[in-house]
Amino acid sequence: MITMDSVTKTYAKSAVKAVDNLSLTVDNGQIFGFLGPNGAGKTTTIKMLTGVLRPDTGRVSIDAYDVGKNPLEAKRRIGYVSDNPEIFAKLKASEYLNFVADVYGVGTAERRDRIDRYASLFGIKDVLASSIGSFSHGMKQKLVVTASLLHDPDNWILDEPMVGLDPKSAFALKELMRERAQAGKLVFFSTHVMEVAEHLCDRLAIINKGAIIFTGTLAELKAREGADGSLEKLFLELVDDKEASS
Repeated sequence: MITMDSVTKTYAKSAVKAVDNLSLTVDNGQIFGFLGPNGAGKTTTIKMLTGVLRPDTGRVSIDAYDVGKNPLEAKRRIGYVSDNPEIFAKLKASEYLNFVADVYGVGTAERRDRIDRYASLFGIKDVLASSIGSFSHGMKQKLVVTASLLHDPDNWILDEPMVGLDPKSAFALKELMRERAQAGKLVFFSTHVMEVAEHLCDRLAIINKGAIIFTGTLAELKAREGADGSLEKLFLELVDDKEASS
């Protein structure tokens, strides 16, 4: 379970709040989509969720562990895929995966099985002996996704995870997201691809200029806006309305 309570973040030398008094609760057993235009505050929010950034004010908790006060306990419960898979270029892919497994205390048999499963699923099993520096962006993305699942986290947090993935791998990722939610785990992901969010998410939030402007299901969004149509159309109308009124 993820909870953010009145979280605010302002970057140095900027008078504009990147995230402004944001409160959000995401329960287990669901796929939660986090949507917004470029610069809306999605990545800043995710970095505070995962402890990469500290909020100026407010509280972030993962499974009731305060990320600021109990960072190690909170982070043990997170699998994180960042929006930029630039990682340890001089390591071999297998060395990186074993390093991550060591950090999370994953046993030998478990790590072997999970590396075999996810590396095979994403088509990188045959290149695990290669240097990460030789990998394409898409291959690095597959490696980071694989690494994020080695400790079987209860909370899987992904920032634009589809970028750089080929159609087969993107399909595999979506199937994994469904599988984990059905197992009672939490999946939180940001995306610009509205079709993916529309067909995959149980609930979603839309953020614009650092503030949440909607949280709920697609059906609730349609009912609130008094309109039908695709998520893409509703999203654009909602964001445009907020832009016009600001």
